[in-house]
Amino acid sequence: MPQFSYKARNELGKSIEGLVEAESQAVAAKVLASRGMTPVSIQKAAINTDVMEDFNQWQAMNALGLTDLILFTRQMYSLSKAGVPIIRAIQSLKTSTRNKALASALGDITKSLEAGLSLSQAFGKHPRIFDTLFRSIIAVGESSGSVDQAFYQISQYLEREKETQSRIKSAIRYPIMVIVAIGIALAIVNIYVIPAFKGVFDKINAELPWQTTLLINTSDFSVAYWPYILGAIVVSIVAFKTYINSVAGRLRWDQFLLTIPIIGTIISRATMERFSRSFAMILSSGVPLILGINIVAGAVGNTFVGSKLKQMAIGIERGDTISRMAMATQLFPALVIQMIMVGEETGNISDMLLEVADFYEAEVDAEVKNLAIAIEPILLSVIGAMVLVLALGIFLPMWNLSSAMK
Repeated sequence: MPQFSYKARNELGKSIEGLVEAESQAVAAKVLASRGMTPVSIQKAAINTDVMEDFNQWQAMNALGLTDLILFTRQMYSLSKAGVPIIRAIQSLKTSTRNKALASALGDITKSLEAGLSLSQAFGKHPRIFDTLFRSIIAVGESSGSVDQAFYQISQYLEREKETQSRIKSAIRYPIMVIVAIGIALAIVNIYVIPAFKGVFDKINAELPWQTTLLINTSDFSVAYWPYILGAIVVSIVAFKTYINSVAGRLRWDQFLLTIPIIGTIISRATMERFSRSFAMILSSGVPLILGINIVAGAVGNTFVGSKLKQMAIGIERGDTISRMAMATQLFPALVIQMIMVGEETGNISDMLLEVADFYEAEVDAEVKNLAIAIEPILLSVIGAMVLVLALGIFLPMWNLSSAMK
């Protein structure tokens, strides 16, 4: 989302400078006004955030640790609800947190608040820790005088987010572990087992079946060129990481993740759950619709889905309905579109989206439980094929030899 540098005056008439994220200068002015500031000048900032930077913000939040942020927002909710001044609350949490990055940010936030910045502005100085979604909810809470409820909403959302991430990790952990185990087994067989049998076969000096010849040639190649093989693997990993860290590469990779058989379905449903829950929170908090969709685009954790959401926001800004634009993206299942249409008719989209989020949460749980059942036959087939080739390659020459001796 574009950033605008602004100069404004607060309610006390003090001059304030900073950055604000908005779709246009007009929207930026509305955002500043909602924070109790009178804009003096608003200009396009030199730095723009795009889809890749939205993903980096989401990734940085995860690198900090959702557990730390959940604990922080829970404590802020309890302290602010109890009437503890914000500055004193943040100072106390700064000394109690074990995360150095968060403690450093809280120290700087305290100084910003003492200098006269609002809470959302102070958080805005640390976008890699407190993402756009976080800051927008806080800004709405400030304007409505319910900062404690804003922290409560964020803590509930982050808890759900952590559960979603845990379910996705559980879904992919089992197949990854099996694939790694197969790779290690192949390396051991190629480097140690087959060369030992090769010495026996050389002494026999008999014609070897093609299975054995294949295994011996593969083993010889692996032993002779293992430094090059290892180097090729390292280069491939580095090249892959470089590719997915580019804007185009991340878009294609995130799109590919949604199409992987079995696992892609889980990731897709978890993304729909994250979209529905975050969008519902944004709408119920009073964030403007267009701004809210762009915020959610950076919070879903998938740049391909985020790009579709930004296209959807452009169509809505031109006067189209949410349901028609959601249908035009060809991204959302029929269930989501139907619930959005009902929400538009009743004027209660946020509740409908929460229903969708709860539905997909149950769906993801069921898919994760069935994942092992679905993947197990495939993995067993792969392992069985490997064992068959090894058995035939090693034992066929011995059987032929024993038959000839009879």
